[in-house]
Amino acid sequence: MLHVNTMLAIPAGYPPPTQLPGEFDSRVKVYEIVNSEFPGYVYLVKSYFLTECVDDDKYKAEQCKREICAADAVSLHGPALLHEEPSPSVAWTSSANVPDVVESSRSADYVVCVRCLIWLPQAADWPIRHRNYSWPDSATVDRVVSHGCDVVRVAHHLCRQDEWMRQCQWRLSFSRA
Repeated sequence: MLHVNTMLAIPAGYPPPTQLPGEFDSRVKVYEIVNSEFPGYVYLVKSYFLTECVDDDKYKAEQCKREICAADAVSLHGPALLHEEPSPSVAWTSSANVPDVVESSRSADYVVCVRCLIWLPQAADWPIRHRNYSWPDSATVDRVVSHGCDVVRVAHHLCRQDEWMRQCQWRLSFSRA
């Protein structure tokens, strides 16, 4: 998973942060996470621009025109972008015992995500629910909660035929945990 360092997600109604980890750019678009009609699937609504102040490393927020975050029409494999590139390799031919360069391709899936640095209200019951056999332990639960979650671009399976939903719906992801 690769997060975009110029984008940040926050729960709807929350104020934008004034400090961000060093991996973020000096100018960041902030999107509010708004529930869709399917649990775990959301829309991102651009709400703020954050600009880092050079004197104190804090970010200043300014509201912007609210817009649904729509994705470019690219080929996806689930939430992943398929990246293929030529990859030359060396092969030995048995007749001449001389190496030949053979052209092949290498592919990789990249899942682009938007970070949400805080635990979402949609998952508020997870840290406190009953756990059989104390698994995961409370230290692991605390660590998972402290890392927040990600939002990945993928529509609910019932919405994938709808062009607007396919471009605008996102899914909450706890894969980083």
